[in-house]
Amino acid sequence: MILMYLARPFLLLVLLAAPVALHAQREKLPPEDLAFVEKQWPQAKKTSTGLRYIMLKEGEGDLAKPGDLISVLYRGSLLDGKVFDEAQDPAQTFNFRLGRAMVIQGWDQGLQLMKKGGKMLLIVPSELGYGSRGNGPEIPRNATLVFEIDLVELKREAPPAPVAPPVPADKKKK
Repeated sequence: MILMYLARPFLLLVLLAAPVALHAQREKLPPEDLAFVEKQWPQAKKTSTGLRYIMLKEGEGDLAKPGDLISVLYRGSLLDGKVFDEAQDPAQTFNFRLGRAMVIQGWDQGLQLMKKGGKMLLIVPSELGYGSRGNGPEIPRNATLVFEIDLVELKREAPPAPVAPPVPADKKKK
């Protein structure tokens, strides 16, 4: 009986802490970044991996997929608005193959939500960006990144050419 009375406060504590613990497991942004993002971009949608995005302009055609050759214009900034990188000249787009680890994971995942001609605001938690290592002096450790991305061109990877079956030796022309 005494054990039951001692267990009640513990059980109550566990029940009260469970939703907070579950939220902490799902949320990829640190609390201060989360508060800023939710205030600045309340309409942002969240993916299962923790990316947040706002589709500023829908594109046309098929969604980008791994293997596609992508050409983008973009501006990358920290939450405080400091720009750390950009490619804004249409004559010099940034080109890469999607899904081949040529860019941060946040881009490989987020650009699969876009179509050619689309424009997106992409909010990348640090673990899908540069993580605890950061990237030089411009991007500190554990930084949440904000990108404005225009998908200028999307080219599908051509399927391999069919290989003709070998011709048996006895059927070769002489």
